[in-house]
Amino acid sequence: MLDQIAALASEYGQLAIDYLSSGVVLIQLGLIIVLSLPAYVIARQLRPPLEERAARIKDLPGTQRVVTTILNHLNILILVFFLGIAYVITTVITWPESNYLVYVAMLLTGSWLLIDVMVQGIRNRLLRRLFGYFAWIYVWAAILGVVDDTAAMLDSVGVNFGEGRISILSVTKTALLLAIALWASRSLGNFLDRRIQNVSELTPSLRVLFGKVTRIALFVLAASVALSGLGIDLTALTVLSGALGVGLGFGLQKVVSNFISGIIILVDQSIRPGDTLSVGETFGWVRELRARFVSVITRDGREFLIPNEDFITQRVINWSFSDKFVRLDVDFGVSYDSDPHEVSRVAIEATSVVDRVDTTHKPPVCWMTEFGDSSLNFKLRFWITDPQGGLTNIRGKVLLALWDALKENNISIPYPHRELIVKSPLPVTAIEE
Repeated sequence: MLDQIAALASEYGQLAIDYLSSGVVLIQLGLIIVLSLPAYVIARQLRPPLEERAARIKDLPGTQRVVTTILNHLNILILVFFLGIAYVITTVITWPESNYLVYVAMLLTGSWLLIDVMVQGIRNRLLRRLFGYFAWIYVWAAILGVVDDTAAMLDSVGVNFGEGRISILSVTKTALLLAIALWASRSLGNFLDRRIQNVSELTPSLRVLFGKVTRIALFVLAASVALSGLGIDLTALTVLSGALGVGLGFGLQKVVSNFISGIIILVDQSIRPGDTLSVGETFGWVRELRARFVSVITRDGREFLIPNEDFITQRVINWSFSDKFVRLDVDFGVSYDSDPHEVSRVAIEATSVVDRVDTTHKPPVCWMTEFGDSSLNFKLRFWITDPQGGLTNIRGKVLLALWDALKENNISIPYPHRELIVKSPLPVTAIEE
């Protein structure tokens, strides 16, 4: 057995040596090597200015990644161009007798560059490698002319059920075509979503809604086209999809509820990106609306991912739903020696000079509310237009401005008075007992 393998290897090795040592092959190898040198030199000169221009592409990271990959293999791209020209010229002048090696080199280098560029659109590392391996296997099979034989062999291994048949070939084709269709729908969906987000005529909620509907529609369309293109009858999946839908309905109730709640939120526009919200103990502004949750950023920089269902079933305070004005109250008291008219004037003037306090549309007001036990009590009201900037900090600034103004106008803030009356002390004997 070993002798037969050794003899077969020796025979094929001798054939390879005879083929590579022939004059026609040596001429083609020399031509490929000669064309590689100017391709390398030209690519080295062109790459720096082209890379500088590619660095300016910041709005389209996917395009920038593809362009960067092409520039990294610019010498291969130029070599493919030179090999194409050499193949056409050698075919026209019919010298050398065969230019098959030039043709194969052109196919391999071009395929390598094309596959390397295509896999850049696949973020998953495992899927990227699998796609690259399958693509290379197909290229080699096409060059060797064994594509039909390989397909027939893979199709022969399968299982028949009813009028249909499942084979390794059909499963491979289905997975490959479905992956390509989903990748294309995802890329097109991202492109259209970016265009929709730039449409200023639409409200932020409608932009998010149209973007999500476009993505889902493209996803369903891509899956339907891929399965129909492979000859799979989609009506046969009706019963299976119905049973699967019932199972998912029971097992993924929360997921479906959050998804439907998200659509309702987008349609009625009760919550929009940029709105300031209070949900339970969470106070912040909406950064993004997603299919399953709403991203809310608080003043301390934490980002809460609140399920959409909570915005439908719980009480939500939207500080900027109908307008951007928010009123804040500050309570304080002064001594009975003060003039309440003067106190109101001083409080309004002090509040009006504080940043973020609106004095144009809704100026501050100050009202006396009651005669307290030891002070005249007032309520100071003012409005702001940016609640996302914080509420506690603006209250603190108003209180400090009020304190300075009262001190400057000799208006005192009284301390509470307490009287302790002792009617009769206890006897010493009683204390000892």
